[in-house]
Amino acid sequence: MAENSLARRLSLIQATAINMTDMVGIGPFITLPMVIHMMNGPWFLYAWLAGALLSFIDAMVWSELGAAYPMAGGSYNFLKETYGKQKLGRLMSFLFVWQTMIQAPLVIASAAIGFASYLSYLLPLSPIASKLVSGGVVISIIALLYRRIESIGKISMILWIGVLVTMLWIIGGGLLHGNFLSPIKHINDGLTLNYGFVAAIGFASVKSVYSYLGYYNVCHLGGEIINPGRNIPRSMFLSIAGIAILYMLMNVSVVSVIPWHQAKDSQFVISDFMERLAGDTAAKIVTCLVLLVAFSSVFSATLGYSRIPYAAAADGAFFRIFARLHPTKHFPYVSLLVLGGIAFIFSLLFKLGDVISAILAMRIVVQFIAQAFGLYLLRRRKSDAVFPYKMPLFPIPIFLAILIWIGILISTGWHMVAGGLSAISIGIVVYFCKAKLKKEWPYKPTPAVDKS
Repeated sequence: MAENSLARRLSLIQATAINMTDMVGIGPFITLPMVIHMMNGPWFLYAWLAGALLSFIDAMVWSELGAAYPMAGGSYNFLKETYGKQKLGRLMSFLFVWQTMIQAPLVIASAAIGFASYLSYLLPLSPIASKLVSGGVVISIIALLYRRIESIGKISMILWIGVLVTMLWIIGGGLLHGNFLSPIKHINDGLTLNYGFVAAIGFASVKSVYSYLGYYNVCHLGGEIINPGRNIPRSMFLSIAGIAILYMLMNVSVVSVIPWHQAKDSQFVISDFMERLAGDTAAKIVTCLVLLVAFSSVFSATLGYSRIPYAAAADGAFFRIFARLHPTKHFPYVSLLVLGGIAFIFSLLFKLGDVISAILAMRIVVQFIAQAFGLYLLRRRKSDAVFPYKMPLFPIPIFLAILIWIGILISTGWHMVAGGLSAISIGIVVYFCKAKLKKEWPYKPTPAVDKS
């Protein structure tokens, strides 16, 4: 095996399992009351539908690019291809890796912080103890991922089963309670379609979209997916459809037991839900399962993100040390350890509420908006034969995705937008300094024209 080659050993079901475990995580359990609080009415379910709709539309963009360019690193390769390997694509792909070195550890840290927060239902934690737990989660994940990809695929299947058991128990509890359809029947009670409702959907969607993020994780593992032209798009759409159904059913189940005006103020809404249904012991068991789901999410997210600096370094666009593969297990161990180390530090420094908005604000411009527009440019230049998957109604989904992402970006708050744009601006300065030193685009000398 070549030094920088990855083996294609992840099947469709394993890829889907990795995606779904990444998507669920601690997100829906901690954002459920946040979304209800922001919507402040029984129509909060519309925010979850909005998150699913955006994910489906944006997945069409990812599917075209992932099927056409199934390589490790996902967006790094997509941005390079769409904007030109030797032109603007060098800057765009560099900016993606630049922001990944910040936002990827933020994603990992958010799940670890959420884990520690939810653990306090079982075991009250001091602020210091909570930080030690979140840091310990990150370290445990790095230890689990320090192995061959086929072993990771098997671990992912086990964790996925844990995710499904947890979700199905919560949904089943609501069904057996006997009032399951009530939230659906009353979804429009008091609803007025005006600016206030649209604004509330925008702010609440920041939290619901966060809970769907990860549907594209399979693209970061593109170099390890079997039959990627078919399996990458399929795994994304299967993941989104499955998770959307589970999220909607879980929300309906919870508010059929705990009225929405009470659920919006619950810090441990799933545990409180189960305690009302089946008592204290059942509440503790479901809390343990929620913690397993959170752990699973950190596992999947860290796996996907560790391939991005590796891909850029193997391509000569990032620090060479990140291109190293483990000599016997053949995975990018330097990339894994560095991202894990940064995530460990972030897990000790930040609070969960700040992290969620920061994650979205930092990644939307480069990873979602620029990537979607890049696909539009690429489709105008390339033959249809390049794309094993082609979105329906092209290019309408592309521009819909861009418009929705702009709305989500604004909804994170202007201070978060400013922070995200500042990080991009610093990255641009760093790129041009690096490009000038290495004589890369746009400082690459123009070949002399032979006039003889």
